[in-house]
Amino acid sequence: MKKAVVLLSGGLDSATTAAIAISQGFEVHALSFSYGQRHLRELESSKAVAKSLGIHEHLVINFDMGQIGGSALTAPIDVPKGERPPEGGPIPVTYVPARNTVFLSFALGWAEVLEAPDIFIGANINDYSGYPDCRPEYLEAFEQMANLATKASVEGKKLHFRINAPLLRMTKAQIIKAGAALGVDYSLTWSCYDPQPDGRTCGRCDSCLFRAKGFEEAGITDPLLKKNKRGFIIQP
Repeated sequence: MKKAVVLLSGGLDSATTAAIAISQGFEVHALSFSYGQRHLRELESSKAVAKSLGIHEHLVINFDMGQIGGSALTAPIDVPKGERPPEGGPIPVTYVPARNTVFLSFALGWAEVLEAPDIFIGANINDYSGYPDCRPEYLEAFEQMANLATKASVEGKKLHFRINAPLLRMTKAQIIKAGAALGVDYSLTWSCYDPQPDGRTCGRCDSCLFRAKGFEEAGITDPLLKKNKRGFIIQP
Protein backbone atom coordinates (compact mmCIF):
# COMPACT_ATOMS: atom_id res chain seq x y z
CA MET A 1 0.00 0.00 0.00
CA LYS A 2 1.26 3.48 -0.86
CA LYS A 3 2.17 5.61 2.15
CA ALA A 4 1.38 9.21 3.00
CA VAL A 5 2.18 11.57 5.87
CA VAL A 6 -0.86 13.58 6.93
CA LEU A 7 -0.75 16.62 9.22
CA LEU A 8 -3.47 15.98 11.81
CA SER A 9 -4.28 18.83 14.19
CA GLY A 10 -7.53 17.36 15.48
CA GLY A 11 -9.66 19.97 13.72
CA LEU A 12 -12.35 19.22 11.18
CA ASP A 13 -10.19 20.20 8.19
CA SER A 14 -7.33 17.88 9.08
CA ALA A 15 -9.72 15.05 10.01
CA THR A 16 -11.40 15.38 6.61
CA THR A 17 -8.02 15.50 4.88
CA ALA A 18 -6.95 12.28 6.60
CA ALA A 19 -10.20 10.60 5.56
CA ILE A 20 -9.66 11.70 1.96
CA ALA A 21 -6.13 10.27 1.97
CA ILE A 22 -7.46 6.96 3.27
CA SER A 23 -10.20 6.94 0.62
CA GLN A 24 -7.51 7.37 -2.03
CA GLY A 25 -5.83 4.18 -0.88
CA PHE A 26 -3.01 5.60 1.24
CA GLU A 27 -1.59 4.02 4.36
CA VAL A 28 -1.74 7.11 6.56
CA HIS A 29 1.01 8.10 8.97
CA ALA A 30 -0.45 11.02 10.91
CA LEU A 31 1.66 13.75 12.46
CA SER A 32 0.53 16.09 15.26
CA PHE A 33 2.36 18.69 17.31
CA SER A 34 2.43 19.88 20.88
CA TYR A 35 4.01 23.25 20.16
CA GLY A 36 3.01 25.35 23.13
CA GLN A 37 -0.40 26.18 21.71
CA ARG A 38 -3.13 27.71 23.85
CA HIS A 39 -5.60 25.14 22.47
CA LEU A 40 -3.62 22.07 23.51
CA ARG A 41 -7.01 20.37 23.83
CA GLU A 42 -6.81 19.69 20.07
CA LEU A 43 -4.23 16.95 20.67
CA GLU A 44 -6.82 14.88 22.51
CA SER A 45 -8.98 15.19 19.42
CA SER A 46 -6.14 14.27 17.07
CA LYS A 47 -5.63 11.02 18.94
CA ALA A 48 -9.36 10.26 18.94
CA VAL A 49 -9.65 11.02 15.21
CA ALA A 50 -6.63 8.85 14.38
CA LYS A 51 -8.15 5.94 16.28
CA SER A 52 -11.59 6.45 14.74
CA LEU A 53 -10.22 6.48 11.19
CA GLY A 54 -7.99 3.47 11.77
CA ILE A 55 -4.86 5.42 10.91
CA HIS A 56 -1.81 3.20 10.58
CA GLU A 57 0.51 5.28 12.78
CA HIS A 58 0.14 8.51 14.74
CA LEU A 59 3.15 10.47 15.94
CA VAL A 60 3.02 13.51 18.25
CA ILE A 61 6.12 15.73 18.22
CA ASN A 62 6.84 18.11 21.10
CA PHE A 63 8.53 21.51 20.84
CA ASP A 64 7.72 24.98 22.11
CA MET A 65 6.92 27.82 19.72
CA GLY A 66 5.83 29.76 22.81
CA GLN A 67 9.49 30.58 23.28
CA ILE A 68 9.22 32.59 20.08
CA GLY A 69 5.75 34.00 20.73
CA GLY A 70 4.26 36.49 18.33
CA SER A 71 0.81 34.87 18.22
CA ALA A 72 -2.33 34.81 20.33
CA LEU A 73 -2.09 31.02 20.16
CA THR A 74 1.38 30.80 21.69
CA ALA A 75 1.77 33.99 23.76
CA PRO A 76 -0.25 35.91 26.40
CA ILE A 77 -2.15 37.87 23.74
CA ASP A 78 -5.95 37.98 23.74
CA VAL A 79 -7.68 35.87 21.08
CA PRO A 80 -9.97 38.15 19.03
CA LYS A 81 -13.64 37.37 19.56
CA GLY A 82 -16.98 38.08 17.97
CA GLU A 83 -16.38 38.43 14.24
CA ARG A 84 -14.65 36.66 11.39
CA PRO A 85 -11.62 38.45 9.90
CA PRO A 86 -12.61 40.45 6.78
CA GLU A 87 -11.47 39.01 3.46
CA GLY A 88 -8.34 40.82 2.31
CA GLY A 89 -7.88 42.41 5.73
CA PRO A 90 -4.75 42.32 7.87
CA ILE A 91 -3.45 38.92 8.93
CA PRO A 92 -4.95 38.24 12.37
CA VAL A 93 -2.95 37.83 15.55
CA THR A 94 -3.90 34.13 15.65
CA TYR A 95 -1.35 33.56 12.87
CA VAL A 96 1.59 31.58 14.29
CA PRO A 97 4.86 32.70 12.65
CA ALA A 98 6.06 30.10 10.11
CA ARG A 99 3.90 27.35 11.66
CA ASN A 100 3.04 25.49 8.46
CA THR A 101 6.64 25.70 7.30
CA VAL A 102 7.77 24.11 10.56
CA PHE A 103 5.03 21.45 10.42
CA LEU A 104 5.66 20.59 6.78
CA SER A 105 9.40 20.35 7.44
CA PHE A 106 8.80 17.70 10.09
CA ALA A 107 6.40 15.95 7.73
CA LEU A 108 8.97 16.04 4.95
CA GLY A 109 11.63 14.50 7.16
CA TRP A 110 9.33 11.67 8.21
CA ALA A 111 8.13 11.17 4.63
CA GLU A 112 11.72 10.79 3.47
CA VAL A 113 12.41 8.14 6.11
CA LEU A 114 9.15 6.32 5.29
CA GLU A 115 9.80 6.65 1.54
CA ALA A 116 6.37 8.21 1.29
CA PRO A 117 6.22 10.74 -1.56
CA ASP A 118 2.84 12.19 -0.56
CA ILE A 119 2.27 14.72 2.23
CA PHE A 120 -1.26 15.91 2.99
CA ILE A 121 -2.21 19.19 4.66
CA GLY A 122 -5.68 20.62 5.35
CA ALA A 123 -4.86 24.10 4.05
CA ASN A 124 -7.79 26.11 2.70
CA ILE A 125 -8.01 29.50 0.99
CA ASN A 126 -11.75 30.16 1.27
CA ASP A 127 -13.14 29.96 4.81
CA TYR A 128 -9.88 30.75 6.54
CA SER A 129 -8.29 33.62 8.41
CA GLY A 130 -5.96 34.95 5.73
CA TYR A 131 -2.85 33.06 6.83
CA PRO A 132 -0.09 33.38 4.21
CA ASP A 133 1.06 29.77 4.64
CA CYS A 134 -2.29 28.44 3.41
CA ARG A 135 -1.95 29.93 -0.09
CA PRO A 136 -1.45 27.70 -3.18
CA GLU A 137 1.70 29.57 -4.20
CA TYR A 138 3.20 28.83 -0.78
CA LEU A 139 2.40 25.12 -1.04
CA GLU A 140 3.81 24.98 -4.57
CA ALA A 141 7.00 26.67 -3.40
CA PHE A 142 7.37 24.25 -0.48
CA GLU A 143 6.93 21.29 -2.81
CA GLN A 144 9.63 22.65 -5.09
CA MET A 145 11.93 23.15 -2.11
CA ALA A 146 11.21 19.63 -0.83
CA ASN A 147 12.46 18.15 -4.07
CA LEU A 148 15.65 20.22 -3.91
CA ALA A 149 16.46 19.66 -0.25
CA THR A 150 16.17 15.91 0.34
CA LYS A 151 18.56 13.07 -0.31
CA ALA A 152 15.72 10.85 -1.53
CA SER A 153 14.73 13.29 -4.26
CA VAL A 154 18.24 14.32 -5.34
CA GLU A 155 20.39 11.20 -5.04
CA GLY A 156 19.16 8.88 -7.73
CA LYS A 157 15.85 10.76 -7.81
CA LYS A 158 14.17 7.93 -5.90
CA LEU A 159 11.24 10.05 -4.72
CA HIS A 160 9.33 13.05 -5.99
CA PHE A 161 7.52 14.66 -3.09
CA ARG A 162 4.02 16.02 -3.54
CA ILE A 163 2.22 18.42 -1.20
CA ASN A 164 -1.47 17.49 -1.36
CA ALA A 165 -4.07 20.01 -0.20
CA PRO A 166 -7.40 18.45 -1.19
CA LEU A 167 -9.45 21.07 0.67
CA LEU A 168 -7.63 24.04 -0.78
CA ARG A 169 -10.48 25.59 -2.76
CA MET A 170 -13.44 24.11 -0.89
CA THR A 171 -15.79 26.08 1.36
CA LYS A 172 -16.14 24.95 4.96
CA ALA A 173 -19.61 23.59 4.13
CA GLN A 174 -18.19 21.55 1.24
CA ILE A 175 -15.47 20.21 3.53
CA ILE A 176 -18.00 19.12 6.13
CA LYS A 177 -20.20 17.44 3.54
CA ALA A 178 -17.20 15.61 2.07
CA GLY A 179 -16.09 14.41 5.49
CA ALA A 180 -19.59 13.33 6.46
CA ALA A 181 -19.80 11.27 3.26
CA LEU A 182 -16.53 9.57 4.24
CA GLY A 183 -17.78 8.82 7.75
CA VAL A 184 -15.73 11.39 9.69
CA ASP A 185 -16.99 11.64 13.27
CA TYR A 186 -16.93 15.40 13.79
CA SER A 187 -17.88 14.98 17.45
CA LEU A 188 -14.25 13.96 17.97
CA THR A 189 -12.80 17.11 16.40
CA TRP A 190 -11.85 20.43 18.01
CA SER A 191 -11.68 23.88 16.44
CA CYS A 192 -11.71 26.46 19.25
CA TYR A 193 -8.62 28.63 19.71
CA ASP A 194 -9.50 29.61 23.28
CA PRO A 195 -10.91 26.65 25.28
CA GLN A 196 -12.73 27.65 28.46
CA PRO A 197 -11.78 26.35 31.93
CA ASP A 198 -14.99 24.28 32.11
CA GLY A 199 -14.15 22.40 28.91
CA ARG A 200 -16.40 24.38 26.60
CA THR A 201 -15.43 26.06 23.36
CA CYS A 202 -15.50 29.85 23.48
CA GLY A 203 -17.93 29.94 20.56
CA ARG A 204 -16.68 33.39 19.54
CA CYS A 205 -13.13 33.10 18.15
CA ASP A 206 -12.80 33.13 14.36
CA SER A 207 -12.19 29.38 14.26
CA CYS A 208 -15.43 28.71 16.17
CA LEU A 209 -17.29 31.13 13.89
CA PHE A 210 -15.95 29.53 10.70
CA ARG A 211 -16.95 26.12 12.05
CA ALA A 212 -20.47 27.28 12.96
CA LYS A 213 -20.92 28.91 9.53
CA GLY A 214 -19.75 25.73 7.79
CA PHE A 215 -22.16 23.43 9.62
CA GLU A 216 -25.05 25.86 9.12
CA GLU A 217 -24.42 26.12 5.37
CA ALA A 218 -23.96 22.36 5.10
CA GLY A 219 -27.32 21.82 6.77
CA ILE A 220 -25.75 19.56 9.38
CA THR A 221 -25.91 19.95 13.15
CA ASP A 222 -22.49 20.33 14.71
CA PRO A 223 -22.15 17.36 17.10
CA LEU A 224 -20.18 19.57 19.51
CA LEU A 225 -23.45 21.32 20.25
CA LYS A 226 -24.53 18.15 21.99
CA LYS A 227 -23.45 16.50 25.19
CA ASN A 228 -20.25 14.56 24.69
CA LYS A 229 -19.46 11.04 25.82
CA ARG A 230 -17.65 12.20 28.94
CA GLY A 231 -20.77 13.79 30.30
CA PHE A 232 -20.08 17.52 30.00
CA ILE A 233 -21.28 20.10 27.57
CA ILE A 234 -18.54 21.26 25.22
CA GLN A 235 -20.38 24.06 23.42
CA PRO A 236 -22.53 26.66 25.20
